Amino acid sequence: MSVEVVSGGLMVTVQDAGRFGLRNMGVSPAGPIDRVAMALANGLVGNDPGAAALEFAGPAGRFRSTRTVRFAVVGAQCALHIDHRTVLPGESHLLHPDEILTVGAPDGAIWAYLAFGGGIATPPVLGSRSTHLRSGLGGLDGRSLRTGDMLPLGPGISDAPCLRLGEGLKHNGPGVKTGAIRIILGPQDDYFAPEVIAALTECPFTVTAQRDRMAMVLGGVELSAARGHDIVSDGTVPGSVQVPGSGMPLVLLAESQTTGGYPKICTIASVDLARLAQMPVGATFHFAVISGDEGEDLWLAQQRELRNALKSLVPKPSAILHSEYLLSCNLVGGFHDPAEVMRPVTLPEKARTP
Repeated sequence: MSVEVVSGGLMVTVQDAGRFGLRNMGVSPAGPIDRVAMALANGLVGNDPGAAALEFAGPAGRFRSTRTVRFAVVGAQCALHIDHRTVLPGESHLLHPDEILTVGAPDGAIWAYLAFGGGIATPPVLGSRSTHLRSGLGGLDGRSLRTGDMLPLGPGISDAPCLRLGEGLKHNGPGVKTGAIRIILGPQDDYFAPEVIAALTECPFTVTAQRDRMAMVLGGVELSAARGHDIVSDGTVPGSVQVPGSGMPLVLLAESQTTGGYPKICTIASVDLARLAQMPVGATFHFAVISGDEGEDLWLAQQRELRNALKSLVPKPSAILHSEYLLSCNLVGGFHDPAEVMRPVTLPEKARTP
């Protein structure tokens, strides 16, 4: 049971929840840039939230499965087609063995996720299937996918219903917020003069094109360190904001190094890191300072919201609503029997052709 990459896209990697407990040995966790989006994609196909899925930043490519499998795309609006039939992100669909799934580029965001029922079952490396591109760990030979690759799938439930996000979640799911990006000052904020610290929240920053899974560079404001831009290397985490000699801050992401020798003026609150990473090139935003305790409370609230969102997934109608059937329901005059519209129907042979 596997999925074939009929044509490979850009920056398509296998990611699961990540590998943890190895930072002391220089191994960063990898995993998804947007954990909430990947968890929702997995939930829509009946997987555990941390099951291995595909992350992509650009057209994902074309795929074919050796068995009927549920799939879902979450994280951004994308053009999705099963053969020549258009389907929607934010809900799961069935892909049959004789069909080709085409997944376009994320629109309005950078990273999106394609999950298959059963999860991708590449061999774990150091306890995780996540791809770490810079070190060549995990995923499929530690690299981005390319044409001809075969991805093994775990066992899935073939007769389970396809699901969709509950009411109000499609555009307002966990983590989809607006407003300032929240930060916690430190640990080396004392390297910067008070006016530079003030500029963090007073001046708009810009997302530049210098970005990958390791880090993203911010523009618009140069942050000069009065005590210099070199420190004795110490620990970093995803969300650390390092300031090198250029004064252009670096926001570390999932594949960040585990130590660094630039002063860290602040850390992005975990609840807002994916939102920042999803901003398109040229987007502008402001920072807002919060305490560590506030950041922790916000993250816990987001996790509760995510659990509720996963519980709220609902089955999709299983019928194909062709025009002949809809006319038979007398919709012009209102629903005579609303439940009738949701009832599966047997279509004539000609109506089954896309």
